[in-house]
Amino acid sequence: MQKEENILEEQFQAEMFKSERLRALILVGLLSFEAVVLIINYSIYQAAYLQIFESYIAIYAMLIFTVLLIGYEVLIHNVLLKRRRQFFSNPRFFGYFNAFSEVTLLSLLLIFVVEYTGQTTILQTPATLTYFIFIVLSTLRLSFKLSVFTGMLAAFEFVAISIYYSTYRIGGSMPKEAALGLTGMQYVGQGVIMLISGIAAGFVADLIKIKLRSSLKVANEKNEVIDLFGQQISQQIANSILEKRDELTGIKKDVSVMFLDIRNFSPFVENHPPEEVVSYLNALFKFMIRIVEQHHGVINQFVGDGFMATFGAPVSSENTASDAVLAAEKIIAELKSELAAGNLPDTRVGIGIHYGEAITGNIGSSQRKQYSITGNVVIIASRIEQLNKKHLSQLLISKQVFEKLNEAEKKNFISAEQTMLKGSSKLFSIYRYIENIDEEHKSK
Repeated sequence: MQKEENILEEQFQAEMFKSERLRALILVGLLSFEAVVLIINYSIYQAAYLQIFESYIAIYAMLIFTVLLIGYEVLIHNVLLKRRRQFFSNPRFFGYFNAFSEVTLLSLLLIFVVEYTGQTTILQTPATLTYFIFIVLSTLRLSFKLSVFTGMLAAFEFVAISIYYSTYRIGGSMPKEAALGLTGMQYVGQGVIMLISGIAAGFVADLIKIKLRSSLKVANEKNEVIDLFGQQISQQIANSILEKRDELTGIKKDVSVMFLDIRNFSPFVENHPPEEVVSYLNALFKFMIRIVEQHHGVINQFVGDGFMATFGAPVSSENTASDAVLAAEKIIAELKSELAAGNLPDTRVGIGIHYGEAITGNIGSSQRKQYSITGNVVIIASRIEQLNKKHLSQLLISKQVFEKLNEAEKKNFISAEQTMLKGSSKLFSIYRYIENIDEEHKSK
């Protein structure tokens, strides 16, 4: 449980890191847009602007502030990119420091403009609404406390600056004409709105945080199910069931079906303890499953001492017959290599492959379903595998499979006599793999 919590926390911190970088980029974009609009607005209402401020210092100051803040956000973005580990070690401190820096930079701009123009007009212009940009974007930090802190800091600094210049400096170093006739109560009211905005942003951030944690938890549980499900059947089938739900009701597909059986398995079971039997099967299936999956096949089911594999469903490939044959040849070659190395007791397999149309989809009841491959192609492939005992071979394929192979691949097979398969009334042409026939049979 603790491990799951740690994983969840790591994922959450990773999302926080992405969110912080995104926030910096959004601020750069918004501030750049603000600077462009400011210049356009100034060019249109230049006369009105000079009547209010009587100098160009305010517009210059706001543009300089915008450039500085953009530079600061770009720096933060790059620092996050290069110092990711430091961010993860103390994200809370980084968040508070960044919020304080942004809000205070705006407050310093207001102080600068008031000092150099001798006018408190700036305190009632849209420039002060920039505080709300920081408050709104604080939600991306997914911290109730951080959003409240941002709103509280913005409210405190704005109210302090406004009251100080409009109340205490008017009549002193600043002329009374510089005041706009607003009272401290009005400035406090604006500050309260900023504080309330911070609290509201905090609730939104908290809600997003809860939803994000819940989504991460669900995603982790889903991945666990996929992993466990994939161990039971096949990772490809598990993914297909989740991604291609329209195919679960049943579709027709041309596939190649492989049946593999371990020869003389029953005597081995009788003469060895259960743990050795399981270890033996695991050693065999380990490389066999790997080879099947490397050739775009999936294991549909294990049948005691063997398995059924399908090539072409749910994962489609260009030539399923070729994939199945190459996988079978590779299995036989690797088995031979393992035997030569002494890693396995004397072992032979029987493999049968057939190509044809199958019905794929979920089969079962409302309580339990299984992704299955059904049709004559499955039955015939199983019957062909059983003929290996008669032909003393390890790999037999049907004519339908043989015809799908290229010329180089066909050279590895010779035609066996036509055979009537169990349960069928017609003859089937069978081909056997030359390299897997005992030497005494090769010469015949």
